[in-house]
Amino acid sequence: MKISSIQAHPISFPVPEDKSVRLGIGRSVKRDAVLLRVQTDEGLTGWGEAHHGRCPGAIARLIDTTLAELVVGMDPMDVSGVWSKVHKMQISSHGMGAAAALALSGLDLALWDIRCQVAGLPLHTLIGGKQKPIKAYAGGISLGWQAPEALADEAAGYVSQGYRALKLRVGDNIERDIARVTAVRKGVGDQIDILVDANTNYTLDDVRRVMPFYDDLKVGWLEEPFPAHDLGLYRRASQLGRTPLAAGENHYTRYEFEPILEAQVLGFVQPDLSKAGGITESLKIAAMASSHRLSVNPHTSATAINMATSISYMCAIDNPGYFEADLTAYNPFRDQLTDKPPYVLDAEGCVTAGDGVGIGLVIDEKFVAAHPLIDGPCYV
Repeated sequence: MKISSIQAHPISFPVPEDKSVRLGIGRSVKRDAVLLRVQTDEGLTGWGEAHHGRCPGAIARLIDTTLAELVVGMDPMDVSGVWSKVHKMQISSHGMGAAAALALSGLDLALWDIRCQVAGLPLHTLIGGKQKPIKAYAGGISLGWQAPEALADEAAGYVSQGYRALKLRVGDNIERDIARVTAVRKGVGDQIDILVDANTNYTLDDVRRVMPFYDDLKVGWLEEPFPAHDLGLYRRASQLGRTPLAAGENHYTRYEFEPILEAQVLGFVQPDLSKAGGITESLKIAAMASSHRLSVNPHTSATAINMATSISYMCAIDNPGYFEADLTAYNPFRDQLTDKPPYVLDAEGCVTAGDGVGIGLVIDEKFVAAHPLIDGPCYV
């Protein structure tokens, strides 16, 4: 069997103003994704999701040209061989290119989809796991920069749905951040895990000022206070309080995870399977994190493909942490792209992998065709 074609499908939808959320990187005005379809000469089709990197057209073009030129004709079952060839010819030989890592991630997910079809097995089974409960937190593009009272009400609604953990968007200013976290803690009580995400919007002085309050409020983690490359700031910030740091959604491949793991500055590791190198590479990252006694808490991307794949991956590793449940108020990529939801929350606040072949979802190709790329930024 050989790969006969690779095709990118960049897709978008506008976010209605009343469903928009403001966070550290701006106010959401549209959502983008890049789907990747791999076809074989034996009639099999695999689907994956590459993160759009805020430049979905460029990622799609890279997939349709460079990636296709490298791997068409290769054996789709040889996921390690395909991964290694793309890494050698496009990433390691030309520096760590984010776009190439994103494209490779989507390709890898699609190849694992084909492997599952050949084996007739669920993804979690094929990669060495089984169905098991995975803790979930209310996340995605939700719980943003809004009045503390409104934020507390939104948080209480998620708790009433069964979530036992929530992630709030911080990185606004210290006073407003503290007011929001305080209001939510007061509203949901001490038994709910509150996590916070600064979206790289903090300075070291911000962390120094806010950390005592996060410690007192029993915040579970402070996510991405700084950009991924600022390892020195992570080292210094990790000494400023008891609240552990979390990062990883903007680290690509094991080679970028290695130095931050060796620096011992993180309490939680957060690879995104549509960014970090796909399933093949994220299994290696999980093993590296396990050797440091750290749990893996994947960042989820835009569509049901990444979400369901992340749960299957967590069911197959020995150090799963939290699954990030996307609670975005309006997300057709989650709700309409596939024949059923990518996850269902149980009464204990957990999710688990589906039992169908692969990730157990069927892609609606009419939906894909009806949502072509919309030019322009997704945050303003």
